[in-house]
Amino acid sequence: MPTYDQLAIGDSAAFSKTVSETDVYLFAGITGDMNPAHVNAVAAAGNMFKQRIAHGMLTGSFISTVLAMHLPGPGTIYLSQELQFRAPVFIGDTITARVELIEKLEPRKWTKFKTQVHNQDGKLVVDGTATVIPPAA
Repeated sequence: MPTYDQLAIGDSAAFSKTVSETDVYLFAGITGDMNPAHVNAVAAAGNMFKQRIAHGMLTGSFISTVLAMHLPGPGTIYLSQELQFRAPVFIGDTITARVELIEKLEPRKWTKFKTQVHNQDGKLVVDGTATVIPPAA
């Protein structure tokens, strides 16, 4: 796991996952977000997407996986996240969350990352930025 001084602008990492029905139901249970758009196939058939969609925050949470487990890695402290939901994620989609270091913030030794999630077709589904404190050592 790189420290602040070892990180370079342009460093990047990614994590991919196929979103399952179980993932959606577990997330709904943990958060209490039982919106029919996520958990009710009959109701969701009448929505603008014509089928259930994964929670936006479930999709966004895979950015946390990249930051905490890959770059900068274990020990990273998440300070902020900006998210824009660009397209739906459906059950069965394989998504890839990617982060890229875009700024080193002196004197606090914080870092700013471009954060994006794409689906299996390369479509941007989540766009944003995150500020984190990388591990000290």
